[in-house]
Amino acid sequence: MNSDQPNSRRTVLRLGGAFVAAAVAVPVLGPPATAGGFTPRPGSDGLGDPLFPTLGNGGYQVTHYDLTFDFTPVTYDFTGVVVMHARAEQDLSAFNLDTDGHTIDTVTVDGRAAAWELSLGRSGQELTVTPDRPLRHGTAFTVEVRYHGNGKAPRAGLTGWNFGSDGGFASATQSSRADTFLPCNDHPSDKATWTFHIGAPKGFVATANGELLERTPRADGGAVWHFALRERMATELLGIAVVKGTYLYGTGHRGLPLRHVVPEDQEEKYGPVVARTADHLAWCEAKFGRYPYSVYGCHIYDGYKAALENQTLSLFSTNWFRLNADGHPSYETTMIHELVHQWYGDSVTPTDWQQAWLNEGPAVYYAALYGEERGWSVLEDKMRATYAKLDGVRQKDGPPGRPKALGGTNIYDGGALVLYALRRRTGDRAFDRVMRLWPERFKDRNITSEDFVRHTVQVTGDRGLDGFLRDWLFADVNPPMPGHPDWKADT
Repeated sequence: MNSDQPNSRRTVLRLGGAFVAAAVAVPVLGPPATAGGFTPRPGSDGLGDPLFPTLGNGGYQVTHYDLTFDFTPVTYDFTGVVVMHARAEQDLSAFNLDTDGHTIDTVTVDGRAAAWELSLGRSGQELTVTPDRPLRHGTAFTVEVRYHGNGKAPRAGLTGWNFGSDGGFASATQSSRADTFLPCNDHPSDKATWTFHIGAPKGFVATANGELLERTPRADGGAVWHFALRERMATELLGIAVVKGTYLYGTGHRGLPLRHVVPEDQEEKYGPVVARTADHLAWCEAKFGRYPYSVYGCHIYDGYKAALENQTLSLFSTNWFRLNADGHPSYETTMIHELVHQWYGDSVTPTDWQQAWLNEGPAVYYAALYGEERGWSVLEDKMRATYAKLDGVRQKDGPPGRPKALGGTNIYDGGALVLYALRRRTGDRAFDRVMRLWPERFKDRNITSEDFVRHTVQVTGDRGLDGFLRDWLFADVNPPMPGHPDWKADT
């Protein structure tokens, strides 16, 4: 392990009761400043996210990840190789990757062995890499990390591993858990394209984001499954899995390829469920414009207990798919919620996690609208109930645009309430134009609440919406609801 570094030594870190071997290298100091202004220094070990200050790393931007990942079911052992292509955003003497629970075997930069150090961070572990020569600002470089581990081994932070009854797994990495599958720059502001090579034994299938290119047979009867995601993706949307499942295929109304993965031998049960996706796509495209990717599908798995918008392959628990008390398939609203995220959150991605209402607000709002159009619920009733309780939530958890943490009512239902209020203020036609042009104008980009405010004012031509939206997003109390002066906050 890193034995070719003359100044390195081996050490052992204790992580959650487990001992992890690491190579701790004496830092390689960059050269002094020269007349040409070359002043290499380490990249930061965090990006200063308002909710997760230590997530991500500074000094570089990733352009592409190539992940080779071989998993053994039941034992949960894995080996991995990640090749990260990046560009230096400053003169770099060293830089960090986020990682958690991996034994690092080797690290190279541009094919040359690099010194590295594994240490504890606040949200996982930090892998500090020191190239054998500093990198100039603007330089493209490639990092290869070889590593191995076990999916059930202790982590320093939260884990993204979800284990099913079949002995397999599915990844759910939002918001800071991609580092439990690979060393990476684990922050939504650093989106990249991806390729995957996922090894699975006989009797198991592999999944990943993007298009399935081919399967390479192995001597043991298993295969390596190769995928490509040509559109950029944040690490928190990583969707890899090795499961006992069946691929089901379909086509959207515009000819979009659909591929789904359902539990093995349960095709009759879940086939009709995933077949609804084509209609869901048509409904969403009528509101937001063309779907932003080249493939979509649903992965249904008993190892996951919620629903998540992994890019191009949303992940669902088997527990979702039951008729409601009135005999309606109201679970379709959850399918709509995750599909809406492909536009709002996946393609158009927040710059930091405090902007998360821009993901969840549209997903909640349009899922409720879909349910209302089918007679399963009433949107206004949901919004009135949210209005009543949101004042208290603002005081405790922060307003929708400035939450103190993720996962709260302020981001989800509160974010939807912001959009409901905007529609009441602007009227249906202007609101629909705002929401449709947003993913078109900002496709594949990172955005903030300020961008949304400016966008809304520009599209509508109503400068008064600047203050209106700021009150709804950032005020400590609910503004009056347009058209509903009788709506009051709970006391």
